[in-house]
Amino acid sequence: MFKKIFKIERKPKKGLLALEWMIIGYALLTLLIILFTYTKLANPEAMIWGRVRFFAITAAMWIVYRLVPCRFTMLARITVQMLLLGWWYPDTYELNRILPNLDYLFAGWEQQLFGSQPALWLSQVYSSRIISELMAFGYAAYFPMVVVVVLYYFLYRYEEYQRASFIILGAFFLYYVIFIFLPVTGPQYYYPAVGLENIANGVFPQLGDYFNTHQYRMDTPGWKDGFFYQQVVSMHDAGERPTAAFPSSHVGITTVLMMLVAHARAKRLFWILFPVYMQLCLSTVYIMAHYVIDALAGLVTGVIIYVVLLLLSKRV
Repeated sequence: MFKKIFKIERKPKKGLLALEWMIIGYALLTLLIILFTYTKLANPEAMIWGRVRFFAITAAMWIVYRLVPCRFTMLARITVQMLLLGWWYPDTYELNRILPNLDYLFAGWEQQLFGSQPALWLSQVYSSRIISELMAFGYAAYFPMVVVVVLYYFLYRYEEYQRASFIILGAFFLYYVIFIFLPVTGPQYYYPAVGLENIANGVFPQLGDYFNTHQYRMDTPGWKDGFFYQQVVSMHDAGERPTAAFPSSHVGITTVLMMLVAHARAKRLFWILFPVYMQLCLSTVYIMAHYVIDALAGLVTGVIIYVVLLLLSKRV
């Protein structure tokens, strides 16, 4: 296995990978949006220069691979693009916060469907330390699940490694496009902004561009001394923004991951990840990151996105 990773490929890919072309397309699309909304954005110059750096990094990783074309440099090339997701995600907030917030609609639909706000009472009804930690563990397992599935394909299904990476990254960026044009922040931001009394009484005020200048997030519910609880808080403090609530990309991306594992017929890995996947889906509502309809939409869109990208990956 070690020799295979560093063995020079006889027929290395000369051009850019399909996933790199896809991300370049996203970068150009968002650059166009930046130029059209330049005067309304808070940091347009930094966003433009960020894209310049992205192009430079992509070119540099292509050169590295061309100089030493092997599995290891291919891994590095794709891993860099995955690491950049941490930069692309908060970028959606910079673009969508100039649009009117839509949480009042989604909280209203939640109320109509369930007669209440599950995100408001779920953690109160099921408040034990064990349940709190299980939910926090599920939510914190999001990126580790991505790493596990990507490494599985790299180590054991290398012939489909680029394809799987294309599907995973493609799913991320499709969700990012949705988040840009559908500004929903989720309960953790919307509830404190309008007041918990209003929420409890079924009153959901429209906030307009409130989140253009406000980023206050209510404390994550649960056992505050729990290890995994602290991991979730650290993740939120590091990169969370009032954006990306509908549909839940946590549910959507992990649904894509589970379908990739099923596609690989990795039964043992599937059943190891499945309970974690279920915990993650529940935790998105439990910690008030999402409405229930966000999680349900994440499940549906995850399946659709997987099928579309799987078919597309056969053509690129």
